[in-house]
Amino acid sequence: MTRGEHHRIHAHDRLQRSRLLVAQEAARLMSEHGIRDFHRAKTKAAERLGILETQALPRNQEIEEALRERQRLFLADSQPQSLQQRREAAVEAMRFLAVFEPRLVGAVLEGTADEHSAVCLHVFSDDPDAVALFLHDHGVPAETQTRRLRVTRADQAEYPVLLFAADGLPFDLTVLPRNALRQAPLDRIDEKPMRRASLAAVEALLSGDDDSDQLERMLANASQRR
Repeated sequence: MTRGEHHRIHAHDRLQRSRLLVAQEAARLMSEHGIRDFHRAKTKAAERLGILETQALPRNQEIEEALRERQRLFLADSQPQSLQQRREAAVEAMRFLAVFEPRLVGAVLEGTADEHSAVCLHVFSDDPDAVALFLHDHGVPAETQTRRLRVTRADQAEYPVLLFAADGLPFDLTVLPRNALRQAPLDRIDEKPMRRASLAAVEALLSGDDDSDQLERMLANASQRR
């Protein structure tokens, strides 16, 4: 092995170790401090570790894998309880919001939700104010924000977001037009269409059928209208 090859291998190994350290620290920050933005978590983690190389920043998927491992090692008792509680709350909210054809998205669907996680739903209406009015009419005070989502790799769009609490749990509703039922926005982790679950799919998760072929088919088609 030449000196140059040795240096290249050493540099590659050092970079991989740095990526792993940043992913683990980002996972810790997300787990302990409730940070939910992957970019913020990994840049903060890199700063704390003094790792400055851009190439040492892990992909979002690497951070999610580190988060799952951390939960398995350190939160084996509490995290599944938090997840179950939020999935049960999601079912109740989806029944309540049935007229808007809600879909569960994010950590509660994917299984990484913890005590900091909101129940995130996509709801659908061609009238952006209809969901807020519905909540108001039912005595549910909500804070209004906006969120930018990537609809294609090149294009983003801004959508209304409604935040509220029920039974001590935070809820996060993104209001999308009805035609968005057929094409989900891109996921921030892998830039593929978001996995979204209908009420029936979430009920299947709660019933313990989360590894069934039927549920996988439902989730694979979650971006399509049923």
